[in-house]
Amino acid sequence: MFIIGLSKLTHRGCEDIMIAIIDYQMGNLRSVQKAFESFGTEAVITSDATVLQQADKVVLPGVGAFEDAIKELRHRDLVSPIHDVVASGKPFLGICIGLQLLFDVSYEGGEYEGLGILAGEVRRFEIAPEFKVPHMGWNQINIEQASPILKGIDNSTYFYFVHSYYVVPSDPSVISLTSDYDGTFCAGICRDNLFATQFHPEKSQRVGLKLLQNFAEI
Repeated sequence: MFIIGLSKLTHRGCEDIMIAIIDYQMGNLRSVQKAFESFGTEAVITSDATVLQQADKVVLPGVGAFEDAIKELRHRDLVSPIHDVVASGKPFLGICIGLQLLFDVSYEGGEYEGLGILAGEVRRFEIAPEFKVPHMGWNQINIEQASPILKGIDNSTYFYFVHSYYVVPSDPSVISLTSDYDGTFCAGICRDNLFATQFHPEKSQRVGLKLLQNFAEI
């Protein structure tokens, strides 16, 4: 795994970094990095705030429990740097729990404060017994509003999901994608330089790589 810190950054030069993937020990970091590398885009895995500041774009991926994720971000002093990155206007992409963390609060196993970058909450699926939780597998997305990361991606395209909770934005205008699992839920958001998906583009084969390439080219 290619993990970079300040000393390595000094050797390579800040100007060489394109995409920084936030390392907070929550899952699929290398998979996301390999997805970017597959189409020739450099991506580094880091928990160094200086690297995040110098990167052209930043990705917050992740799998696992909300409580553990937000604790790790706080333990590594990454909450303020993430806010700074989003406020700077550079493109920022959240993936799966990286989407959920952007919101005010999650009710996964209790009540936990999120990053509060977007107003809203994270709720568990309350669905008919024939629908299994977690929602796992390929499902279609509905494009609710245009977004740079969706360029060349058709409505009703299938992406790969693995989640038991979903976001409920207070402001519906940030919803860029929805999907259906015994009811409609938010599958993606877009606000200015901020993008996030509930599904995993790095696990969604060709169309997922297209979304990541679109992000890289913003």
